[in-house]
Amino acid sequence: MRVVLACLALLFAAPAAVAQTEPAIEATSPMVYSDQTPVYRFFPGDEVEVTIFSAPELSRNATIAPDGRLALPLIGAVRAADLTAEELRDTLVSAYAAHLRMPELTVTPRTYGSRQVFVGGEVARPGIYQMPANMDAFQAVALAGGFLPSAHRGDVLILSRASGQSIVTQIDLSMRAMRNGFPGAQPLQRYDVVYVPRSRISQVNVFMQQYVRDALPVQFSFYYDLRGGSRNN
Repeated sequence: MRVVLACLALLFAAPAAVAQTEPAIEATSPMVYSDQTPVYRFFPGDEVEVTIFSAPELSRNATIAPDGRLALPLIGAVRAADLTAEELRDTLVSAYAAHLRMPELTVTPRTYGSRQVFVGGEVARPGIYQMPANMDAFQAVALAGGFLPSAHRGDVLILSRASGQSIVTQIDLSMRAMRNGFPGAQPLQRYDVVYVPRSRISQVNVFMQQYVRDALPVQFSFYYDLRGGSRNN
């Protein structure tokens, strides 16, 4: 009986806490770049210019195919996706070394393919969004319509492969962090996933709805009288 009373107390206290929503997102946070910002890695759809100084006739612009490879004369298809411009250059130098004496070349990005991020969880419109420019997680949430009242803004998760391997980081997007300029915010990379989890209080609401309100055979109210203890009606 004590467990039921405690749950019911949470049931009527929780909506009041959730109702205290924070202001809607109106402003965007400034993007800060630093030496720690991940170096851009190529994706399918990116166009690169390969200039071979020792064999100019082999120089050309090429687009990275959906399989992540770049088709070039003499060496065929070479993996380019998930490599930086410097890493791709080193790969091509090694590949052309079998055909050219001391190959000298440069790799220059020309155009970039579709730049999408995935925003899910407790946001107004979860989905896939095109990045108009470099932006951070807060701006991505703004594109998705902002936070729901049930969002736990202090523990937003970002799944990224910008470093060449899957990494999950946690960022604070609360109002307090906003006032401090979102310290530690980094620009999102293409195909990053931004996930906004539920707050603890919203999880209590779901539990109470599914396992208390819907399970009880009768409807009754609960309140606490400081003079006489708890009462059920």
